[in-house]
Amino acid sequence: MLIASEKKYIERSEHPVDVVEQLAASNDWSFDRDDEDEISIVVTGAWTEYHIAFTWLPDLETLHVSCAFDVKAPERRRTEVTRLIGAINEQMWIGHFDFWPDQSVVMHRHGLLLSGGAHPSAPQCAALLDNALRACERHYQAFQFVLWAGKSAKEALETADRKSTRLNSSHVKRSR
Repeated sequence: MLIASEKKYIERSEHPVDVVEQLAASNDWSFDRDDEDEISIVVTGAWTEYHIAFTWLPDLETLHVSCAFDVKAPERRRTEVTRLIGAINEQMWIGHFDFWPDQSVVMHRHGLLLSGGAHPSAPQCAALLDNALRACERHYQAFQFVLWAGKSAKEALETADRKSTRLNSSHVKRSR
């Protein structure tokens, strides 16, 4: 049984995307805010440039974050990319990956539910962003192994995990 509730528009003292804009400005990240409900941020990772969008979805009272990167997946490898996403998503506790073949983009997506007029904090928005970037950085090489080395999803994940473990054990830190 669903909980019946009357949906009312809740006035907010601060727009949720304003918090994200302040976070981007304080970190000197390049960003665009062409719309009140969305901000786009570009962050350079160790492997590629990530395009991050925070979008306020008022009907759902949710601050949605997506972190995308181009994969330029040839048609013949798209099925294996989809398998890889399924295998990665099985391991994830927060957020999930999607593949948009029309744009040849892989993205990590997640939402922060702010029902009842709750406000996001800067640390919450930073955590959303950090989780998305970490997920993309962790799995970026697996996508490359599927696309350009012809590996299966399982092989790509195993190879990427081994390489990631070696990097982490040698205390290499990547700057963003």
